[in-house]
Amino acid sequence: MIDRPSDAVLTLTLPDGSERTVAPGTLPSEVVKSIGERLFQAAVAVEVNGVIQDLVTPLRSGGTFRVLTDRDPRALDVLRHSAAHVLATAVRRLRPDAKIGFGPSIEEGFYYDFEVAEPFTPEDLTAFENEMRKVTAEKYPFVRDEVNRAQAQRRFADDPLKLERLSELGDDEIISTYTDGPFVDLCRGPHVPDTSRLKHFKLTHTAGAYWRGDSKRQMLQRIYGTAFFKKEDLDAYLTRIEEARKRDHRVLGKQLDLFMMHPAAPGAVFWTERGTTVYNTLLAFIRERQRDDFQEIKTPLLYNKALWEISGHWGKYRENMFLVLDNETKEHDFSLKPMNCPSHYLLYQSKKHSYRELPLRYVTFDVLHRNEVTGALSGLVRVRQFQQDDCHVFLAESQITQEVHFLLRFILDYYQTFGLTAKLKFATRPEVRVGTDEMWDRAETSLRAALEATGMEYELKAGDGAFYGPKIDFDVLDSIGRPWQLGTIQLDYSNPERFDLTYVGEDNNAHRPVIIHRAVSGSLERFIAILIEHFAGAFPVWLAPEQVRVLPITDEYRSYAERVTKTLHDAGVRVHLDARSETLKYRVAEGARMKVPYMLVVGRREAEQGTVAVNVRGAGKEQKPNAVPLDEFVARVLEENRTRSLVLSAQG
Repeated sequence: MIDRPSDAVLTLTLPDGSERTVAPGTLPSEVVKSIGERLFQAAVAVEVNGVIQDLVTPLRSGGTFRVLTDRDPRALDVLRHSAAHVLATAVRRLRPDAKIGFGPSIEEGFYYDFEVAEPFTPEDLTAFENEMRKVTAEKYPFVRDEVNRAQAQRRFADDPLKLERLSELGDDEIISTYTDGPFVDLCRGPHVPDTSRLKHFKLTHTAGAYWRGDSKRQMLQRIYGTAFFKKEDLDAYLTRIEEARKRDHRVLGKQLDLFMMHPAAPGAVFWTERGTTVYNTLLAFIRERQRDDFQEIKTPLLYNKALWEISGHWGKYRENMFLVLDNETKEHDFSLKPMNCPSHYLLYQSKKHSYRELPLRYVTFDVLHRNEVTGALSGLVRVRQFQQDDCHVFLAESQITQEVHFLLRFILDYYQTFGLTAKLKFATRPEVRVGTDEMWDRAETSLRAALEATGMEYELKAGDGAFYGPKIDFDVLDSIGRPWQLGTIQLDYSNPERFDLTYVGEDNNAHRPVIIHRAVSGSLERFIAILIEHFAGAFPVWLAPEQVRVLPITDEYRSYAERVTKTLHDAGVRVHLDARSETLKYRVAEGARMKVPYMLVVGRREAEQGTVAVNVRGAGKEQKPNAVPLDEFVARVLEENRTRSLVLSAQG
């Protein structure tokens, strides 16, 4: 029974500006019904002062009140969280031995963790999905119950994972459970009104996951899935997933002979000569763009802990660092650097700086090491050794707005070169952080003002900032619509204090700079993985490891093919001669498999006329190679390189 004091009321302001007054403890469902029956039937959840709650969670505060239907993007998280509970219900029906963990909604779906003796099989997932359909057909309401700690302990006596989480709840926290049919879960919500709201869903895969993300704890089985309000949205998502599978950079990386991994160096990449070409071409492009406004530097790889203690990493990041034993102290007093920041501060600190030098932008491509857990390593996307296009800007506080605008434009233009678009996110102070609240207030206010001065839209990510400052993150969308978190602009008031950094102002006095941490690609390894998948391995000419392949029809025309190859090579084109004794059809197919942009077939006519017959990647079997004068073809390829064109245009 909900206690509703008669001497207090809550005032709710509806989107049209009208108000409702209700007693504390009133259910949102009652408010929605009072607005209209049709709205109540369509309601998924409500938003009170920006916080989403379901229709059966008592109202405890007034403020803005908005009803969410399936047309609201934020309602999708509620549906997916409910889908995770329906999954747990199905698993418990078929596998009552499974101990239950937790099931949140995530970026594109949901998951639920279970502790079982053996991993789930594809057949298990099919059975669970079929059982989920039965649960949705039974139209169980999600019933919320607020209980005390003793009641919850009795209710989850057979679920040690739930009991552990229960023990961590504070005495002032509301403990709630949700029941759908026979299944009861410890959960804050929110949920849809009943299980029948879940109509379009799919279980996608399963993977191992350590309990609470701790590699020292037991391994659980995590089942992933997704859910949508509309069937066409689910179908589009599944099509995209299948397309992503075809584009997997690990598969294409092997097919295109770009890189390999080896257990002798877990989490570190072996780049082949072809992959190294892509890597170096990308690096040269980044260097070219930063030639005028940035100063490239190099700094050491290994530092003693004194540096990391000043920066705060030793206390807050040490588990992610590769520690090195000091032979004298017999302690792990050194570390390979996981990031470049402190080394840049030392270099800045070594000289006296004037306000006339600011903003001063140090950029570096040094190798970094982070001690990722083995289970998290994944191709080029999650590695232990990597390089970043890392930059630290030292500037006066008055320059923040102008500098953020400059860096935003720099980053977005960079992505545009590859046909990538980006969405911006503004991330505020996390729970674990350094610095005072006053410092964070200044940093967040300054960075938000600079972001808003650009006029660009952004999403707020509360609590997702770096431990030393707020940040702007760039979520980049690839060619099939997947988001990748890449670039970042982080404003740092903390480290200039920690490292006592100064510059001489116009008044000849010492002033404290602020620091902006900037990355564009993130790690080059991860960015190349994204590019492989974005282009499905079919790189534009300027980035392709092999731009042109020359194919003599028979050995009789090899000498002309060699002259063509030399002409291209001397012009600076990455070209390969394939004069093997294999049939022309086989060699053309091989070039297509390697996704070579242009294949030049040469025979008697081409040798006599000084031309090349151009096969363009992706033009299909029906294409008829055009005979193009060699010098004209060379000029067109060079123009594509110069403009970094995303389109193949050198056929004629």
